[in-house]
Formats: sequence, structure tokens, C-alpha cells
Amino acid sequence: MNAYETINDILVNLFNEILKLEEEAIITDEFKDITNNDMHIIEAIGLSGGNTMSVVAKKLGITAGSLTTAINSLVNKKYVVRKRSEEDRRVVFIGLTQKGKRAFSHHKEYHKKMTEAVLENLDEQEIPVLIKTLNGLSDFFRGYGEKSKKTG
Repeated sequence: MNAYETINDILVNLFNEILKLEEEAIITDEFKDITNNDMHIIEAIGLSGGNTMSVVAKKLGITAGSLTTAINSLVNKKYVVRKRSEEDRRVVFIGLTQKGKRAFSHHKEYHKKMTEAVLENLDEQEIPVLIKTLNGLSDFFRGYGEKSKKTG
């Protein structure tokens, strides 16, 4: 296999494995009532408690309407609370409940273990190369996503 085929094979398998394993790792007995997508919404809300629906929708790259559907579900499952602004009733703040904060911490711990597993196999000289490579990949996805929005 040449370098192109090897890298392509690794990337395709890596993305599939990350999605599958992340779901298995983070959706435990305690959090079996939510999806991997819900967990990423919880992550985007974060612990600050001061995020609005529009800020979180923008962070996730989705419409406010799509987020509203997911938030309704997370509110019903007691992971998220919603509160209207006193100054401007059109603004809706969302925050995590105690249950939501536990899910956030659980998800963060999974990402920490994943990152540590990568770093423990690298020496100091290899880390900047990996960062440069991952930044290039990230730039590709951002650019590809923007191009798709313009042509779609």
C-alpha cells in the first residue's frame, strides 16, 4: 500500500472507530437516555451557564430550530434548563442541570483519555508535527464545509 492509500485507510477507519467507540464509552447506564449527538450539545452548552440558544447553535453549526428540538428533549430528560432573559424575552439562556454537568464531565474525561493515549506514544519532536497535521486536516474540513454551504 502506498502512502496515499495508507493515510486514506487510516483516516476512514479512524473516523468510524471514533464515532462508534465514543458512543459506547460515553453512553453508560447513567446516560443511556441520550445520544452521542445529545452529548455533543451538552458539551457545546458547557459549564458557564451563560450561553444562549443562538450562541450554542452557532458553535454547533446548526440552525436555532434544529437546536430547539434537541434542547426540548434534553430539558424533558432533565439534562438542561432553559431561562428567558429578563432584559430581552427573545433571548433564551440554556444551562446544564446537575445531571447535565455529570454528563459533561463524563464526556470530557473520555476526550482526556483519548488525547492522553495519543500523546503517550509521541516524543517531544513528534508533537508539533502531529499538531500541524491535525490543523491541516481541520482546515480542510472547515473549508470543505464552507464550500458545501455555498454550493448546496
